[in-house]
Amino acid sequence: MATNLTWHEAAVQKKDYRSKNGHFSGVLWFTGLSGAGKSSIANHLNRLLFEHGIQTYLLDGDNVRHGLNQDLGFSEADRTENIRRIGEVSKLFTDNGSIVLTAFISPYRQDRDRVRSLLEEDEFMEVFVDCPVEECENRDPKGLYKKARAGEISGFTGVDAPYEAPVNPECIVQSGQHSIQDCAEQIFQLLIDKKWLNDKEG
Repeated sequence: MATNLTWHEAAVQKKDYRSKNGHFSGVLWFTGLSGAGKSSIANHLNRLLFEHGIQTYLLDGDNVRHGLNQDLGFSEADRTENIRRIGEVSKLFTDNGSIVLTAFISPYRQDRDRVRSLLEEDEFMEVFVDCPVEECENRDPKGLYKKARAGEISGFTGVDAPYEAPVNPECIVQSGQHSIQDCAEQIFQLLIDKKWLNDKEG
């Protein structure tokens, strides 16, 4: 860890960005199995928020691994570091007054809780995209379950690596039963109920 560091207070604070944007800022942390619909729902919600003039940023698992986290694999240690970095980036966007949508399997509760601890109590919402593994495997949009079953991929979440579902998430969307649009609108309404957005946004 680097030493001899001094924290510099910014002239423009989080409250100033929020005041300018006209809404709260925080992290919507989408977690669930591969194929559950995390990215699709987050993308649809991001579009919905954008159309309502909300300042947002979407961080998607695969996309981030093309750049910031391209040096990481899928071992337990690398998964933990992957989530740690995303948590720090999410905090920066929160401080900038944005609503951050993150779509990551993030299979370990401890890693998700660590991100939660970086933020203030009301700045983190865990969104569990709940979909049975059988349905996720049936969808298999990237062909990863097929490869995992064939032994071409090891340590694949839901097949030969664990997924620790949230215990008390702020939101659960049943993506095996409801459409992407319905799931996104459910979360949008929650943002209004939690006062992240103004009632006029509805």
